[in-house]
Amino acid sequence: MSRGFVKEDDQEEAPIIPPRAALPEGVLNYVTQNGLQKLKDEKKQLLTEISNLNEADDREQRRSKAILVGRLQLLNERILSARVIDDIDESEVRFGATVRYKINNLTNVLCIVGVDEADVKKNKIAFTAPIARVLTGKKVGDIAKLQLGNEVRELLILSIDYVH
Repeated sequence: MSRGFVKEDDQEEAPIIPPRAALPEGVLNYVTQNGLQKLKDEKKQLLTEISNLNEADDREQRRSKAILVGRLQLLNERILSARVIDDIDESEVRFGATVRYKINNLTNVLCIVGVDEADVKKNKIAFTAPIARVLTGKKVGDIAKLQLGNEVRELLILSIDYVH
């Protein structure tokens, strides 16, 4: 049918589906065991939301379902690409490590996790973050140098722990 015969208000706008956390091109999607479980739990929740969807308006029903299905597709891609890291040299900072370090006489703790699990408020940093990259491979007592613009900050590694 020609667009000339379609009423303007019959046109449905394609819903915007927010992307998942960015994963750089060519980088494997590493996850902790806990991170993979969270992704699977999120999938169950989305499937429940889709099956329980009950909008009064047909247009809103289609829109809501399209958003949920789109989010589910992105989540499925992330789950399929997930790689759980099991074999780690625990004497140095690697994926999954909780690192206690000193910077500017302040002690900080962060955990290096996958991009979907990262949450700065909980001190969970994606393995792709600059601070995680400079810490990776370091051992207790080593100093990692973090470039912040024209300034270099030194991070002294105090401890490295892994949750099993």
